[in-house]
Amino acid sequence: MKRLLPLAVAAAVATLAAGAGLGQGPPSGYVVVFKNGVATDAKTLALEGQMGFTARFRYHSALHGFAARLTDAQLAAIGADADVAFVSADGEVRTTDALAPGETAPTGVRRVNAATTTTTQGAAGANVAVIDTGIGLSNADLNAVAGKNCVNPGAPPEDDNGHGTHVSGTIGARNTGSRVVGVAPNTRLYAVKVLNAQGSGTWGQVICGVDWVTANAAALNIKVASMSLGGGGSNDSNCGNTNNDALHLAVCNSKAAGVTYVIAAGNSGTNFAGSVPAAYPEAVTVTAVSDSDGLVGGTGGAPTCRTGELDDKYATFSNYASSSDTAAMAHTIAGPGVCILSDWLSNGTNTISGTSMATPHVSGLVALCIAAGSCTAGGSPATTISTIRTTDPSRGFTGDPQHSPVGGRYYGYIAWFGGGGSPPPPPPPPPPPPPATAPGAPQNLTAAPANGKGVQLAWQRPASDGGSAITGYRVYRSTSSSITPATGTLVTTTTSLSLKDTGTTRNVRYYYVATAVNAIGASGPSNTATAIAK
Repeated sequence: MKRLLPLAVAAAVATLAAGAGLGQGPPSGYVVVFKNGVATDAKTLALEGQMGFTARFRYHSALHGFAARLTDAQLAAIGADADVAFVSADGEVRTTDALAPGETAPTGVRRVNAATTTTTQGAAGANVAVIDTGIGLSNADLNAVAGKNCVNPGAPPEDDNGHGTHVSGTIGARNTGSRVVGVAPNTRLYAVKVLNAQGSGTWGQVICGVDWVTANAAALNIKVASMSLGGGGSNDSNCGNTNNDALHLAVCNSKAAGVTYVIAAGNSGTNFAGSVPAAYPEAVTVTAVSDSDGLVGGTGGAPTCRTGELDDKYATFSNYASSSDTAAMAHTIAGPGVCILSDWLSNGTNTISGTSMATPHVSGLVALCIAAGSCTAGGSPATTISTIRTTDPSRGFTGDPQHSPVGGRYYGYIAWFGGGGSPPPPPPPPPPPPPATAPGAPQNLTAAPANGKGVQLAWQRPASDGGSAITGYRVYRSTSSSITPATGTLVTTTTSLSLKDTGTTRNVRYYYVATAVNAIGASGPSNTATAIAK
């Protein structure tokens, strides 16, 4: 429903009033909103009597006003009424767009609830920059326009690899009855080419792309940047100012300019803390899920294009966040990334796998979420993720936090159009540390005749200090092999791990034990060691 602002209505009224004898024109649908305090029924009845129309609906709760078909003259008069706040044009509303005959909704788009076998979404009102190998600018299935070529400046950012076109199709392939449909069909996509025909580039080229997006975001309504690329690096938690990471600084500044970055986690099956830009906490980082049928439940069988994967399970190649890294987990979400069908070069299609394929599913959902006003462009990744994921256990996958999570790995919850599910309960507080105890006994006590006179002793630290720092060691001697700390003679207390006992008689065999001491008390005795004194 299109909303006409009060000044726009006033301008239209002035134009209509200036034309004496202006015809009525065919009636059109409008919603008339009254000012606060105006009684709906009484005012509507009065206008109906004065102007000869009949209201189709009257509104009393969500707003006060009515809906009716009005001629131009009726619209002008009502718009000028002192009790009217504004008038909106009425229009057709559908829950989803019907899937055009011959169109295919890929499994990944269906798995994130953005389409069914018969329905799909409309275009997002937020544009997306695809920072990649470029886009097939003449591809009839894409609403793609030239942005920037950072590989060959001055040339169009045409895709000569296929990767960027595939990503673009998943985000916004049109619903026109050919090939595939994207998460947000017909969304405008800006081609930002930073990788060459081999799918490689330099950080300087990537920063060139981020710089262009930042400079043009406001004028071109670019709210999302999709980056399915990465290399080695790390997060310094200071936007690159500490570890001199120019790309990190560029992404931080671009986010501050109102762009949400959606980035692939990487395909090495490792912690993405060692990969950038995935490690940047200012970005939404996407891991990959294997799905074969576009449905929840894990009953679709193994994907056919790639061995070693299972339906509704984390992809074996996908990078992940450490489950002990709360900052990394806060910007992690999962999307379908195995056997993804999408657009390709020469107006064709291709089926490939990777976190690169998972990322555009999330990019499309973020664009829809921003356009709907539920997400904020350039907002907190954690807040964005909480809006576009589902924690409903029936929609999850093996490996997510509620279904057999892998020790040490966090893949996140799966992305879902419209969100859904209650937020997960906060993790339980860590258990209090156990009370401190006496330490363990010293280990591997040895004794040998000393050079010169006495017995030379040595030992190793206990396996545990009992939760309290060790303050010293006590060494006991006896001529009896059944020595204990209670029956032996205390030679000394020392902080060292060795001792030369010179208080001995030559050619006499001595037996020794040692204990460790902390603030709680003394340990039990170590092993017994023996030697003949010199």
